[in-house]
Amino acid sequence: MSIRRTLAVTGRVLAQIRRDPRTLVMLVALPTLLMTLLWWMYEDSPAPIFDQIGPALLAIFPFIVMFLVTSVTTLRERSSGTLERLLAMPLGKGDFLLGYALAFGVLAAVQSGVAVGISVGLLGLEISGSVVMLVVVAIVDALLGTALGLLVSAFAATEFQAVQFMPAVVVPQILLCGLLVPRDSLPSVLRAISDVLPLSYAVDAMTHLVSSTDTGDVWIDLAVVAAFVVAGLALGSATLRRRTP
Repeated sequence: MSIRRTLAVTGRVLAQIRRDPRTLVMLVALPTLLMTLLWWMYEDSPAPIFDQIGPALLAIFPFIVMFLVTSVTTLRERSSGTLERLLAMPLGKGDFLLGYALAFGVLAAVQSGVAVGISVGLLGLEISGSVVMLVVVAIVDALLGTALGLLVSAFAATEFQAVQFMPAVVVPQILLCGLLVPRDSLPSVLRAISDVLPLSYAVDAMTHLVSSTDTGDVWIDLAVVAAFVVAGLALGSATLRRRTP
């Protein structure tokens, strides 16, 4: 791997997305629009429902968006032959995947900063912890979506198949992450499954920031999510194919 080649891939991806306004708007604006819709739904509710579920969805929305965009974009590179041409050059799979991860990491930082800023500043989301930590957690969650998107793209032959992985990879994590039912209240088998799903720790980190100013548990959850990100990128590098069969 080479830092220069990795950064070249990062610059190429960012330039490509800048030329695609629809993808750029989806990446940056969609989580914020979804949070605004959620706030609007519960605006007249006597209970602080938005404050209760808002932080968890600040973890989930960027995760979903980055998973979809990354998996489809990577598959498009492979099916068009661009990936094969890139890897024919002195460019390793690790350079390619890390370059993609850095590019989407930059976009994740913008996306998370906008979503958290609007949610806390304009929509009145109340948290006990640091807003900066909220942004950091949202960025790591988005990177998790990027890593898993890169990984599943290796097993899809078409963009439609890449989207089909969402019910298998994303939806079970949403159901078991504690958003709908507290993880402690899940049946023992489902709780055990929840304990090995990365989105559970992402939501836990957000939940801790709502109820406490102590960041110890937040850093532990972030470390677990970061480990999943690294593992996803490593597996993605090992399974990445030059072209679609």
